Amino acid sequence: MDCIFCAIAAGEARAHRVFEDEVTVAFLDARPLFPGHVLVVPRRHAHTLTDLPEADVGPFFTRVRLITAAVERAMAAAGSFVAANNRISQSVPHFHVHVVPRNPKDGLRGFFWPRHRYASDREAAEVAARVRTALGPDGG
Repeated sequence: MDCIFCAIAAGEARAHRVFEDEVTVAFLDARPLFPGHVLVVPRRHAHTLTDLPEADVGPFFTRVRLITAAVERAMAAAGSFVAANNRISQSVPHFHVHVVPRNPKDGLRGFFWPRHRYASDREAAEVAARVRTALGPDGG
């Protein structure tokens, strides 16, 4: 497998690491939205969030939470944007979470794509029903 994030996690590729342990490696994004933009990756390869083993989800996101607080403090940010792509727009096929420091009037406008309301309450109810059905009777 030729995965740059696996190479970074293994110490075989250079990155400005900010955190690492047995679960997670976090490093500065090479093309940040703002200084302090960090990528948090699971040490073990998982292509998407749904590929991350269930036992790893809690420990991984505990580290994301820790790193988010540190980025906000380090960059004197008023808040942060925490996001992950899942296949679409995922530039590296290794699950990762972006932690981006944010401040009022920093130039980013909400999400980075247009948002639209549902055409009607009925349409919203139909979409919600589809998601509930996909979850199954036991919720997962």
